[in-house]
Amino acid sequence: MKRSLRVVIGALAALLSGCASSDGLRPRANTQPLIIAHRGASGERPEHTLAAYKLAIEQGADFIEPDLVLTRDGVLVARHENEISETTDVATHPEFAARRRTKIVDGQSETGWFTEDFTLKELKTLRAIERLPALRPANTAYNGQQAIPTFAEVLALVQASGVGVYPETKHPSYFASLGMNMQKPLLAALARAGMAHAKERVFIQSFEVGNLRRLAKRTRLPLIQLIAADAGPFDEPKLTPEAMLSQEGLAAVAKYAAGIGVQKTLIVPRDGAGASLAPSDLVARAHAIGLDVHAWTYRAENTFLPLELRRGDSGASDFEAKSGALALEIRQALDLGVDGVFTDFPATGVAARR
Repeated sequence: MKRSLRVVIGALAALLSGCASSDGLRPRANTQPLIIAHRGASGERPEHTLAAYKLAIEQGADFIEPDLVLTRDGVLVARHENEISETTDVATHPEFAARRRTKIVDGQSETGWFTEDFTLKELKTLRAIERLPALRPANTAYNGQQAIPTFAEVLALVQASGVGVYPETKHPSYFASLGMNMQKPLLAALARAGMAHAKERVFIQSFEVGNLRRLAKRTRLPLIQLIAADAGPFDEPKLTPEAMLSQEGLAAVAKYAAGIGVQKTLIVPRDGAGASLAPSDLVARAHAIGLDVHAWTYRAENTFLPLELRRGDSGASDFEAKSGALALEIRQALDLGVDGVFTDFPATGVAARR
């Protein structure tokens, strides 16, 4: 069933107006919402490469987001997961064939190649590839061109460009079980880059609670508690998303974090067919106790868009036709008062904000 976008957006604006007047929200610290480049401009270049980060900066992103994992020799590198078969050409390297194995990471069985089994020198012989080739075939033209960047290299790029950095610690409990601490090298790298106290240019995020609580004792940089719609934090298995997003749960988060990074469907839910429903009151409730709200992840492909904003067939090649729909979805979130959006297409996010 097709619905008028004007009706949908009008309804969202009306609901937002009602929430703002009834909750008496305080003015936000950020005068304009942030455009956060999710893994760089990952809709247009293979994710977590210097090329993707540089393009995001050129497109006007306020922050670039590197996910961080550890090498065998304890170096932080930018990969979405420690299993790297989907994002590098490791499978084509016969010298590493024997490194393929099955591990349990955060309770899930995974088979492939893992960063903690490679030294940085070995990882640097690999090259990045597009993670979603069926959805983003144009990005495969850049396969094999970029190395895996270290966090230090990402920070050097940030320092040179003046944008902010928004690192995520990936699987900190898993790495801790291997005797590898993520907090120490993270904070040390920021200190070496002169960003240990750069509150306006750094956010640190994690899905885990304990990791952020430990960081809160060691840094005054703003921390962001990530919350998914369908799963709680791995290190707190009894803590559900519903509990975390209750008023009591948000108050608990506010004791150690500056904000929450939430899956976008927690702000604008969807029905079984994927169409947008009336927005929740989450943004208003979070703001009322002083938490910023950053929403993830805004992407242009139909697979990720709400039903009423999808364009054409389900393919991914007609981005130009879909970028306008993505801008509308981002605009809806901004109109609802979010303080930042994570997007694979920073140029579209910047245009939507403008």
